[in-house]
Amino acid sequence: MMDPDAVAILGFVTLFVLMLLRVPVGMAMGLVGVCGFGLVGGFGPALKLIGQTSMRTVTDYTFGVIPMFLLMGAFVSNSGMSRELFRAANTVLGHLRGGLGFATILASAAFAAISGSSVATAATFSTVAYPEMRRYDYPQTLAAGTIAAGGTLGAMFPPSTVLVVYGIITEQDIGKLFMAGIVPGLLAVAMYILTLALIGLVRPDLLPRGPRSTWPERVRALRGVWASLLLFVFVIGGLYGGLFTPTEAGGMGAGGAFLIGILRRRLSREAILRSLLQATRTAAAVFTVLIGALLFGYFLTITGTPQKVTEFLTGLGLGRHGVLMLILLMYLVLGCLMDAMAMIILTVPIVFPVITALGFDPIWFGVIIVMTVELGLIHPPVGMNVFVIKSVIGDLKFSTIFRGVAPFIVTDLVRLGILVALPILATWLPSRT
Repeated sequence: MMDPDAVAILGFVTLFVLMLLRVPVGMAMGLVGVCGFGLVGGFGPALKLIGQTSMRTVTDYTFGVIPMFLLMGAFVSNSGMSRELFRAANTVLGHLRGGLGFATILASAAFAAISGSSVATAATFSTVAYPEMRRYDYPQTLAAGTIAAGGTLGAMFPPSTVLVVYGIITEQDIGKLFMAGIVPGLLAVAMYILTLALIGLVRPDLLPRGPRSTWPERVRALRGVWASLLLFVFVIGGLYGGLFTPTEAGGMGAGGAFLIGILRRRLSREAILRSLLQATRTAAAVFTVLIGALLFGYFLTITGTPQKVTEFLTGLGLGRHGVLMLILLMYLVLGCLMDAMAMIILTVPIVFPVITALGFDPIWFGVIIVMTVELGLIHPPVGMNVFVIKSVIGDLKFSTIFRGVAPFIVTDLVRLGILVALPILATWLPSRT
């Protein structure tokens, strides 16, 4: 048997080498986890872990919340709710300077609140909002940057898949995590709109005004969002009202989105099939990463890495907030290399014991971490949202999108500082239940 510390270091080095070689994150974590566990505890038990972990994960009732919310998001995306939300926001705000940008942010937040996916929000509004913004002479940089930033709101509002995964890993109440994300999510919307307003104040030529809609047009557009509002109230109200568990809320949400789409004749047979395939592919990708991370987690446990990391960080003499800043800096760096879900699954089992040892609120920390990893969606050089927008809008350069998203990155860093300084913004709502 090899020395556990040497195996742990070798495992991390191997993992990052595999990721740099473009090996899928889930596969890389699983391979390193099994091999590392085998070197320390024997390859017989290590190989048994593969079947046991895979079967337990895909059949676990708690994990069922992930494919259910993904299916709800797929039905919502394919039933045209995003267009209704954008149209409603645009008819009310489009005549203001930067109104189309305001409408994109608000519609992205509303769509994220019923789809739960940042990447899906960015992809959807690339087709819904970008052509409209370009039609009124918004520069490519600002149009694409606004859509990319708006897409990150998907992780803050319930039902957030990333918050669900954090809750499962840390065994925290998912309902409380959903509630904790609401106020920071609203703060994000307000600060994004303020960012656009300041840009319009400094450079009015970058944010032209759209046409003013009549009041009857505004009323008709607002009536069109009833389906989105009904679905959100049904799912989140049932969850917080104690009618559903998180997994049941996901199932009811998927069923509700399906029925609304059918009754409104918005889901054809092709759209239903497309939604099922979309949700299945995404769920398969998430579960692959999850199983790989669990295998890697067993490897970390047998080497005692979480305990050693906790002892090391708490012994640095930096104080609890100094250690927190070090952890957040690590996440900002990792955001340049990995996607949000992989970061959460890989790192939370290591840093969570540190956070609890330092006495930080685990619900608040969940919001902080999700907010930080979401920066990775728009942070160069990876920026998953940026890649999605580039794939949807072919004539854009990556540099163009990154320039447009730069003001929002600054805004996110300021918002992160506010949440660190004022934890009550995340803990107040959960404490009321």
